Amino acid sequence: MRIMIITDAWEPQVNGVVRTLKQTCYELRALGHEIEMITPAEFKTIPCPTYPDIALSLFAGRKVAKRIKLFAPDAMHIATEGPLGLAARSYAVRNHLPFSTAYHTRFPEYVQARTKLPLSMTYAFLRWFHGPSMAVMAPTKVVKDDLEKYGFKNVVIWSRGVDLEIFKPQESKVLNSAHPIYLYVGRVAVEKNINAFLEIDLPGSKWVVGDGPAMAQIKEKYPDINYLGVLNQYELAKVYAAADVFVFPSKTDTFGLVLLEAMACGCPVAAYPVTGPIDVLQNSKAGVMHDDLRQACLEALKIPREVARDHAEKFSWRAATEQFVNHLRPVPSPALHQTALA
Repeated sequence: MRIMIITDAWEPQVNGVVRTLKQTCYELRALGHEIEMITPAEFKTIPCPTYPDIALSLFAGRKVAKRIKLFAPDAMHIATEGPLGLAARSYAVRNHLPFSTAYHTRFPEYVQARTKLPLSMTYAFLRWFHGPSMAVMAPTKVVKDDLEKYGFKNVVIWSRGVDLEIFKPQESKVLNSAHPIYLYVGRVAVEKNINAFLEIDLPGSKWVVGDGPAMAQIKEKYPDINYLGVLNQYELAKVYAAADVFVFPSKTDTFGLVLLEAMACGCPVAAYPVTGPIDVLQNSKAGVMHDDLRQACLEALKIPREVARDHAEKFSWRAATEQFVNHLRPVPSPALHQTALA
């Protein structure tokens, strides 16, 4: 199958959306599909206000339309709601072409955290954006249920996976600080609620891996924390393996790939009982969810590392990708070739 994926989130961004799309493309090609991507890499861009690491593509309409027509995909998937996603949606709607979309992150909550914009306004935009989609792919049942409560239609589940060959238990001493070692990995941004982790009093030491718009303020406010920048997957696996507890303070993530990565390396999880951790941890003993994050951290220390690894092994990228393919909606080839360029 010829599959076109349109995304506003791509390298050099380092986040769950980019990792999900990269791994999905790898698995799709391994399954024999032909993949064409439309990403910000081929457009003039400007930094996103309040989040300069995100590139917003400029004047994308005609080029996106031309790329879709020339590739003539059997299926179209619009991964994000940014300028490229909007351009692809516009082309598809004008030409009556079916497409699928994805809901990767709690965008309305992120926007509210940064701008105080009411959730109702952002959800109204998202209902409009995803309205024509034949399948709105959500990462978990909890997120699916939430979207349906906000009036979304055609919501289906597209789960996530973890690379068990890269993220695995191993001897590692890359974090040279006092044990127990508590680790955060992810964007350093207000919506990640990282302060909730850094403020609590815990024995041992804390590490933060990643970067983001709040990093300068975080370093200034918490100078005693150990900081690492953005790491590749192999470096990150060693960091997970060296930590005693992975701490996930976010209350807005829809899934949390880092949870799987940590557990695959044998690192148990401490988190709030919210969407993301609830769906990933499920009823396992691989982590502790508690409204008191400190208590969750201390209790997670008691979890054997093999228990965390065993739970992570239940999540496969191949199974998640097959789920993705099953949700795609075929584009009628004759209709596509007859459409005019926008």
